[in-house]
Amino acid sequence: MLLLLILIPMLIGIWAQMKINSAYSRWSKVPSRSGISGAEAAREILRAAGINDVEIVRVRGKLTDHYNPSTKKLALSAQNYAKTNLAALGVAAHEVGHAIQDRQGYLPLKFRSALVPITSFSSKLLPFIILGGLFFGMMGLIKLGVIVYLILTVFQLLTLPVEFDASRRARAALSGSGIISESEMDGVEKTLNAAGFTYVAAFIASLSNLLFFFLLSRD
Repeated sequence: MLLLLILIPMLIGIWAQMKINSAYSRWSKVPSRSGISGAEAAREILRAAGINDVEIVRVRGKLTDHYNPSTKKLALSAQNYAKTNLAALGVAAHEVGHAIQDRQGYLPLKFRSALVPITSFSSKLLPFIILGGLFFGMMGLIKLGVIVYLILTVFQLLTLPVEFDASRRARAALSGSGIISESEMDGVEKTLNAAGFTYVAAFIASLSNLLFFFLLSRD
C-alpha cells in the first residue's frame, strides 16, 4: 500500500511532464497567423482588460512563466516572450488570466496567495522530514510531515481552480481579441490542457504523500 502511494503519483507526474513537453514542443513550431509575440499578446489582453499597472518581464528558463500578485509582474520565459507561435500565445494569455483574476479579486487566487508564505516555509522543512522521518524513523518528524503535506495539499487543491480559470480566461481573450483565429485555437487548447494536467498530477502527488505520512504516523 505504501509503495503504491509512492509509485503511482510518480508515474502520473512523469507522464504529465512528458505530456506538457510534447504539446509545447509541437505547438511551439506552429507560428500564429497574426505574427504577434507572447509579450505583445499579453500587452494587448491587459490593455483590453483595462489593466495598466502590470509589468511584463522576461525571465530565464523553460516554462518558468508566472504572475506575481504582490509585485504586479507578469514574467514570461524568453521563448514565450519573443516568439510568435501558438504555444507562446497560449502561455502568455494564461498568465494574463492570473492578472485579470487579481484585478477582479478572484477568491481562490486570494486564498492561494495567502498560503504562499507558510507553503514556502513548509517546503523548506521537507528535506529534514524525509531524512529524519523516513531514514531514521523519528516519529516526531513523521507527524510533522503529516502537517506539512496537509498544508501543501490544500495549496495544490486551491491551485486547481486558479489555473483552470486562468486557462478559460486565456481562451476567451485570445479568441475575442482576434489575436488567433478559430482554426488556431486547437493548438492553444492542447497546450493549456497539457499544462493543466501537471497541476492535477501535483495535487495527486501531494495527497499521496499526505496519506503516506499519515499511515506511517499510526504505526
